[in-house]
Amino acid sequence: MIPPRTGVVSPPTPATTRPALTWDYAGRVVMLVVGLFAFALGIVCNYKAGIGLGPWDCFHLGLSLHLPITPGQASELTGALIIVCSLAFGVRPGVGTLCNMVLIGQFFDALNSRLPSLAEAALPWRIALQLLGIAIIGFGSGLYIRANLGAGPRDSLMLALTRHTGQRVAVVRGLVELSALGIGFLLGGTVGLGTLIYPFAIGPAVEAGFRLFRVQARH
Repeated sequence: MIPPRTGVVSPPTPATTRPALTWDYAGRVVMLVVGLFAFALGIVCNYKAGIGLGPWDCFHLGLSLHLPITPGQASELTGALIIVCSLAFGVRPGVGTLCNMVLIGQFFDALNSRLPSLAEAALPWRIALQLLGIAIIGFGSGLYIRANLGAGPRDSLMLALTRHTGQRVAVVRGLVELSALGIGFLLGGTVGLGTLIYPFAIGPAVEAGFRLFRVQARH
């Protein structure tokens, strides 16, 4: 924080401040949308690899197998329900939270219907695609979090549960994601080698995204 100066300082006129604030906010919105698009593209790569999904994607796929909706729509439905649960804990969604809920699912469905699958390719190529998808997710995470317009629904719920239970973030996140994975598997979601790769690779990928976009992690 800049210390106050002594003496009388004339406040800036609205004409000099309002455009700067408007362009700054517009730039952050663009950053948010591009980050969410990249995030969705990374998820699609994991789907197309066909060797197993991360916890939430496994849950979304399993849910879509039992309801007349796509995996992207299942992601949107899950995000909406999580936002409602988070509200019960006193967490109010931001612009980024709502965009996360809607846009990732929309982008996913659009990309998933257009990009080819590597399900019949040799295993090394499928593993490479899985790792590429995780790297893209890390890139997208760093970009949309750098926009600073609100956490995603699942992160909001994790933080809310952490505050109300007093447990460590790692413990709460682990329990929530294991629950999502278990339910997704029971519903018919894809679990396999990629599911094992995901928890080991996603941390370094997100950390790389944070470094790339100079996001300061808050402890």
